[in-house]
Amino acid sequence: MQARKRLEELVAADKRLAGRVSDLEAFFELAGEGEDVTADVQREIAALEEDVRRMEVRILMSGEHDARNAIVTIHPGAGGTESQDWAAMLLRMYLEWAERQGFSAVINDEQAAEEAGIKSATFTVTGEYAYGMLNSEIGVHRLVRISPFDQAARRHTSFASVFVSPEIDETIEIEIRPDDLRIDTFRAGGPGGQHVNMTDSAVRITHLPTGTVAQCQNERSQHKNKDVAMKMLRSRLFELELEKKREEARKQEDAKLEINFGSQIRSYVLHPYQLAKDNRTKLEVGDVNRVLDGYLEPFIRAYLVARHRKQV
Repeated sequence: MQARKRLEELVAADKRLAGRVSDLEAFFELAGEGEDVTADVQREIAALEEDVRRMEVRILMSGEHDARNAIVTIHPGAGGTESQDWAAMLLRMYLEWAERQGFSAVINDEQAAEEAGIKSATFTVTGEYAYGMLNSEIGVHRLVRISPFDQAARRHTSFASVFVSPEIDETIEIEIRPDDLRIDTFRAGGPGGQHVNMTDSAVRITHLPTGTVAQCQNERSQHKNKDVAMKMLRSRLFELELEKKREEARKQEDAKLEINFGSQIRSYVLHPYQLAKDNRTKLEVGDVNRVLDGYLEPFIRAYLVARHRKQV
């Protein structure tokens, strides 16, 4: 049903593009007859360009798992409060982006830092091609700004890493031996007062052979948290297998885009100038605050185009 829905959307998009082209041709005919249709033509061209960009992005996401939902994890780098606050800013950026796309985003696990920011966060983005688009965000993100936590108002550089895996379903088999798992329960954090969780409902699952950890405390029952954590673990182990295949391909093709976890992919500079720059595609956006508000479409499109050119 999902595959059918995607095909129906492509057919509808094709008809919509053909309709816009037909409308433009009609306006040009009216212009030839002396009618003033400048505003109408400008409006139709802008709408056509937007549809073409969306279609281009959709076509470029031809990977086997691009159409799946995405599980995103954010970790601050070294630097204490600075990096923890930067990780929280990235979390907000992606949640805002998901809302712009009409996707739903659910935080599965969030560990608040003592002073400000977060120690880690994991959330699931549900929507068509969420993984295909967010796959461009895997790596280390760098922030340069005047620190709000430095009384001397000095400039600081902070780092945070983003890891994205496709949410997989039961149609994909991931063999996980029960003996390879360590399951820990703990008390979930809450706002306090009458909302304090008095039971050990939060669940942390560790895959011992790989050291992969997944935990969830968003649900009220331990059973539901365990189901969500297990789903996240399966997705992360699946992503590890995909990364192994990507690493093998990178060894064979040195010029291929460097998208592995741990690479610095983008810089966000708030001082002494304002600029968001992608280190892989060299795309620059001057309105960095707009980017931090979730305007990631130019970076996602540039990444997909560059990846496609490397593959052909």
